[in-house]
Amino acid sequence: MQTNQYIEVFLEESREHLQAINDHLLNFEKNPEDKSIVNEMFRSAHTLKGMAATMGFESISNLTHKMENVFDQLREGEIEIIDDVEVIDLLLEVTEVIEEMVDQISRGEDGKKDVSHLITRLEQISEIRANQPKKTIGDGHTTVMDLDEYQSTIVSLSSEQGYRAYHVTVKLSETCVLKFARVYMVFDALEDMGEVIKSIPPVEDLEEERFEWDFSVAYISKEQDEVIEERLLKVAEVETVQITALTVENAKNTIKPEQKGKADVSATRKSNAFSNTLRVNSERVDRLMNLFEELVIDRGRLEDVSLRINDNELMETVENISRISREMQSMLLTIRMVPIEHVFNRFPRMVRGMAKELNKQIALEMNGIDTEIDRSVIDVIVDPLVHLIRNSIDHGIETPDVRKKHGKQPEGKIILQAYQIGNNICIEIKDDGAGINREKVVKKAIEKELLNKEQVAAMSEEEINSIIFMPGFSTADQVSDLSGRGVGLDVVKTKIQSLRGSITVESKIGEGSTFSIQLPLTLSILSTLLVQVDQEIYAIPLASVSETILLKAEQMMNAHGKKVIDYRGKVIPLVFLKDVYKQSQQKNKVTQNEYAIVVIQDGEKMLGLVVDTFLGQREVVLKSLGDYLKNIFAISGATILGNGKVALIVDPNALLH
Repeated sequence: MQTNQYIEVFLEESREHLQAINDHLLNFEKNPEDKSIVNEMFRSAHTLKGMAATMGFESISNLTHKMENVFDQLREGEIEIIDDVEVIDLLLEVTEVIEEMVDQISRGEDGKKDVSHLITRLEQISEIRANQPKKTIGDGHTTVMDLDEYQSTIVSLSSEQGYRAYHVTVKLSETCVLKFARVYMVFDALEDMGEVIKSIPPVEDLEEERFEWDFSVAYISKEQDEVIEERLLKVAEVETVQITALTVENAKNTIKPEQKGKADVSATRKSNAFSNTLRVNSERVDRLMNLFEELVIDRGRLEDVSLRINDNELMETVENISRISREMQSMLLTIRMVPIEHVFNRFPRMVRGMAKELNKQIALEMNGIDTEIDRSVIDVIVDPLVHLIRNSIDHGIETPDVRKKHGKQPEGKIILQAYQIGNNICIEIKDDGAGINREKVVKKAIEKELLNKEQVAAMSEEEINSIIFMPGFSTADQVSDLSGRGVGLDVVKTKIQSLRGSITVESKIGEGSTFSIQLPLTLSILSTLLVQVDQEIYAIPLASVSETILLKAEQMMNAHGKKVIDYRGKVIPLVFLKDVYKQSQQKNKVTQNEYAIVVIQDGEKMLGLVVDTFLGQREVVLKSLGDYLKNIFAISGATILGNGKVALIVDPNALLH
């Protein structure tokens, strides 16, 4: 039974290798002559096979081994895929099945699956392989290795201290499962007898098993080559060892190594073996973030205390603590961020498969894959993006013959891109398809009694486009009636709003549609505007605040029995927070004749919130209200202020929509 620690490492690294295979397969389909792509796939498959075998997951190991054989044949030129996508289709299917088995393991299952049909198909491809003779390493002649000045000097002067310089090439057995373990044992044996000066490939690549079966080292030792060879051949799964004399061309003798040279060389080799990155369990990062959130609360309390006491020395100290904690906050948030590439990478295969199924030609372009997003957002945002892209493929992009008829290229295009604006991440899904047919959208909305004709007549184009996000707008039997969108997009909007985000759509008939998603950089620490209503304090997310204004009483108007104001040439409704949260009292006035109003906005939708007082901006820690206080209207959570009071966090989207 494996420990959770090893399971987590296996799952993480398996997913990385599977994603690499997936990406390389799609790239190789476009560039079948590039054998370097196949080499990368072969290495990933081999490493994955070894990990699975070590962990006891035989189904994964056996299937990956057969896939590895096909990769080997592809790089040897024994299988060609030019003008034949059957091999790519099969390898993508195998990759997807292995991903499913890895997911099963992550859920605590055994990862076993009947993959005999896939193994049979892979073996059928492998049967065409010719029995090629194995390649031999070296020819026994003296070898020259490219060394830098310092390494060259060590080799050149090693003989003065009784050392011999060797070029050692070690070939591992092709049945070797854990290559780096054998490499480590080889290096351990070499260090017992001398010093390794340089390795080809570098130590970092050896650690990650980014090599095939053989590797070489520049080596100095006082031992005879026969002794070194005999010792290395005792390492399990070492197939051959070849040792030749090492000479250095144009060696410069201007640098004379000191007696500690050996230690320096060893220290250099060992230091190079360390990576600049460190894997940390995500639970530890979450725990650290929770502790810091408590620090943010106490930081606010310290700031309040220092203002109340009004001691200069205390205020200076608190300001310094606040500055340092904000830098820590920025660093911690950065640690939690991961490239959105982790989300985007799953879509090329999906687009390829759906396009093939629907007999469409679709190119997917991805931009901004290095844009970083909070790790906690990753799992939630995947489903909405999948839904939006599937809609672009199924209902947006036309078939090649229809596109030609309308003067378009037969191949449609979907652009998936991400970028950062201020404290928000923007994700766009753009296609050059048919666009949203507004007439049909309006007709369906009226038929479903979601809207009446009077309401539709007063709507802007953007608001008509947004009808497709209304709950109950579409049913399965209506999908084909629309040239645009409409299948379950209310679920997409709900999920995005659960992340304190928003979604809008722009569309032109015959030219395509663009869905734009905005998400906050982080979900745990929130910049807010604090306001007071009677004795209660509320926090309104700054991302939704357009402006704060003081409104004279005579500027308030009535329309259809409701309070409205003329805000920059646009009539917007007013909402009294005392009415929303059913508070018994509220002055609503800063002075006798003025009202304090917070204007909130989402796209074209705007609303004025009437409060008692503006208390200023404050960064707060968002806390859940728990299971006993679920589904409270227009409240997304709570926070603890510096004075120990609890402030409820307003959900602007609920008030706007």
